[in-house]
Parts: sequence; C-alpha cells; structure tokens
Amino acid sequence: MSTSRLEAFSDGVFAIAATLLILDVHADGPRLGHALLLAWPSYAAYGVSFLTIGIMWVNHHTVLEQIGRADRTFLFLNVFFLMLVAFVPFPTRLVAEHFRDGGARAADLSYGITMTSTAVFYNALWLYAARGGRLLREDADASVVSGITRSYRVGPLMYLAATLVALASPRISVALFTIIALSYVMESSVFAPRES
Repeated sequence: MSTSRLEAFSDGVFAIAATLLILDVHADGPRLGHALLLAWPSYAAYGVSFLTIGIMWVNHHTVLEQIGRADRTFLFLNVFFLMLVAFVPFPTRLVAEHFRDGGARAADLSYGITMTSTAVFYNALWLYAARGGRLLREDADASVVSGITRSYRVGPLMYLAATLVALASPRISVALFTIIALSYVMESSVFAPRES
C-alpha cells in the first residue's frame, strides 16, 4: 500500500493539533494590558508546543520520504503516534494555567509523559519500518536512515529526564522541554542533509 493517504491524514492531524494550541491562549480581565502581560505562560507554552509539533511534522515528512510502502502494523503505529500528537494541546494548557501555582508539578508531569510517549511511538514507528529495510524504499539513503535512527533514539530519554526533573523543580523541567525543542530545531537546520 502506498503512503499517500497516510501522509494526507497525518498532515491533517498535525494541522489540527497545532491550531488547537491557540484556542487555549486567553487574556481576560478589566485591565486588558495587564491581563496580556500576565498571560505570558500561555504564550510560552503555545510557542514551545507549536514548535515541537512543527518539528514532529518535519521529521514525519523526513521519515515518509524514506518509506516505500505501508502495512497495517505501520498504519496502526502511525495512528497511535498521531493520537498522542493530537493530545499535546491538553497538557500544554495545563502547563500554561498552572505554571505559577501548586499544580505546576502535575501539569509538567502530564506534559512530560505525553512527550515521552510520543517519542516512544515515533521510535516504534520508525524502527518497525526501518528494521531490515522492511518498508523502506529500495533507493532509501543509508546515511539518512542511520541518521534518523540515531537522532530518534535519544528522544524518549531526553523527554523522560525532563519529566523526572519536574518532581524536584517544575520550572527547570519546563526550561528543559524548551531546550529539547530548540535542540531539535538546531539539529534539523544545521545537520540535516541539504537538498540538491
């Protein structure tokens, strides 16, 4: 089975998840200017999560460029991965709403568990397709294939570490999630192979 319908469905889920993030950015109150300033955790959470979803979308595109065909197992792995992507707006809202209060630890744990689970499913999706060249194109670029494998392998560990830090310091945990997102942007833009 070709991957064209899979790509179209996946792109739709990514677009909806990214769009849903903005619906949770609010600034209410009689003094709007003051409320806009106080809403900065919502802006920050929106920015980090939108960037993270964008990175996942770019990486998903890179993965599918190496895939020649899909089978039912691959499709279901993709469905579970997309289910987690679509869930990202919920813990993002929790982090924004509870950044300054006693719920910050639970919110960060929720966000971290979601991101760690997403990274685990991303790895499962890729490793299932790549192991033994099971679903790869015949002309798949070996250096890109090994680069994807190396890059994805550390994702769950980084997200798990940032999640566990929330038990001691929710603010440092949020900072680590931001650094992870920025590191993936840097890796993609600086180290990715250039199109010829």
